[in-house]
Amino acid sequence: MDFDVKFGNCPIYYTISKIEGKWKWVILYKLHKCKVIRYNRLWDELKPIAHRTLSRQLKELEADGLVHREQYNEIPPRVEYSLTLVGETLAPILELMSEWGAEQLSNAQFQHDG
Repeated sequence: MDFDVKFGNCPIYYTISKIEGKWKWVILYKLHKCKVIRYNRLWDELKPIAHRTLSRQLKELEADGLVHREQYNEIPPRVEYSLTLVGETLAPILELMSEWGAEQLSNAQFQHDG
């Protein structure tokens, strides 16, 4: 049976298909925390991500309606990113992922030290 036929209506599969990849969750979390961020600042905070990868991930998130891109016609050009209203609905999940990760890192450090 085809995977999409079997799992196409699964909400978890749908969510993962929209936000899959190594960087998308981190990008969304940074946008959630910063509210509005310029491209270069986002890239600085996410290094070692490649420019090409960041650009592609942002375009995909924008196409999926999760990220808003605002370009200002200035010299030099200024581009800012923020979460859309739909993107903001992920905030509770992002916060829970951050809390879970912090707990696990703390536990791993405690086990390593102990």
